Amino acid sequence: MTDSPKSQAPSRRMTKIRSHILALTVFMTLGMLAAGPALADLKLCNKTGSTVGVALGYKDQKGWASEGWWNIPPRACKTLLEGPLIARYYYIYAVDYDKGGSWGGKPTLCTRDKIFTIRGRTNCKARGYRETGFFEVDTGEATDFTISLSGAKTTPPKAGQAKN
Repeated sequence: MTDSPKSQAPSRRMTKIRSHILALTVFMTLGMLAAGPALADLKLCNKTGSTVGVALGYKDQKGWASEGWWNIPPRACKTLLEGPLIARYYYIYAVDYDKGGSWGGKPTLCTRDKIFTIRGRTNCKARGYRETGFFEVDTGEATDFTISLSGAKTTPPKAGQAKN
């Protein structure tokens, strides 16, 4: 016995519905992948003609931390922290490797000459670290922020631009 046209109709209809659902699912998935996650980072742009070394200080849920070194070529940018920013204030110390000099300020955190992550900002010398003056960057509670290094060393550069 063969199927009548009436008995095949629901099967074709289901196949058509399934193909539309599959196409919609693929379209939505590709759309989400293309959009990607919203970027929110702390970046530093070196607008000088020299390579600079950068150290970062911040306070998170575990307390104070300082990290370094990011080597940033002339007229280039690097991400220092990935993801939405959790603090309003961040602290930067930078060294001009080519011409000498540095960007710093009064707030002190611990650093060392080699790559580091240091917890705490007190008793630096007693713990075998260098006490270094950083300049403060007020992000205004932005979740994405870019700091620009330019101009004369030993004075804080322009704080940067928030990108919301």
